[in-house]
Amino acid sequence: MLVSMDRHVQLRSFVLIADKGGFAPAAAVEGVTPVIMGRRLSALEDRLGVRLMHRSTRGLRLTEVGAEFLQRCRDTLRDFDDLEQSIAASRRAIAGRLVVSAPAGFGRRHVALHAPAFLEAYPGIELTFHLTDAVVDLTRDRVDIAIRIGPITESNVVVAKLHANQRLVCGSPDYLARAGVPTKPEDLLHHNCLTLAASSGQQRGWLFRRGDEIAALPVRGNLACSDGELLSQWMIRGLGLGWRSTWEVGGAIARGQLVSVLDDYAIGEYPIQALYLAQRYVPAKVHAFIEFLRGLYANPTYWNVD
Repeated sequence: MLVSMDRHVQLRSFVLIADKGGFAPAAAVEGVTPVIMGRRLSALEDRLGVRLMHRSTRGLRLTEVGAEFLQRCRDTLRDFDDLEQSIAASRRAIAGRLVVSAPAGFGRRHVALHAPAFLEAYPGIELTFHLTDAVVDLTRDRVDIAIRIGPITESNVVVAKLHANQRLVCGSPDYLARAGVPTKPEDLLHHNCLTLAASSGQQRGWLFRRGDEIAALPVRGNLACSDGELLSQWMIRGLGLGWRSTWEVGGAIARGQLVSVLDDYAIGEYPIQALYLAQRYVPAKVHAFIEFLRGLYANPTYWNVD
């Protein structure tokens, strides 16, 4: 790496010395001493094994080889500058294909639903959505952004919080009137608990905070499914209790269709987050989509609308 950088510096120094007609004026442009400029030219000549400039008391003069090499250096450096500018512009450009994954229910209602508005703002983008409750691998599945809810276990990723979220145990007023209101997690063993299928990651049980620790409590019920929206409808119909995110049930709670219980044992923050691979240069389209979702979710009334 250092060798490549030294070569680049040597070439630029040679062109600058030729353009300015001497070591001193070239050194003034570079902010170094004339001696350093002389060393750079000598190092370049030593590496090439040719004399590029004649030195005399009257000044510097290009050799025949030096004159030919000077033009080729100009072309090379111009191409190098163009390449750098092109790459920098592509990083800044909000265009190209963008692949986004998200949990199926959340993705339908709160990610993919807003695609038209995002494309209107950034017409150069081509959006592809992978809506699945399975955990995707960003590298293997070639995903630019993964929307996740809850704890993140991957390494080598950057995590951007999109909005606050909590997991709450909820039931309809009708169900709680019939079955009673649980006052501690163990009471759930005597309730009909509506659960998501094993692929959702809830097979360990529902999580509760006990002091400084979080523990999983296995629960049972007569209904389970892989669709969180259907599960929430079952809860509203009074078929049992569910452990759901506030993004799913916030509106139903606000309308009185559901009531949260065991709030003192809630695990706290269970945020909605965006993940992307850790890399030196993050495409502008990734930042643009994340900020777009943040702006939507920050609206105080957004989550009260189903």
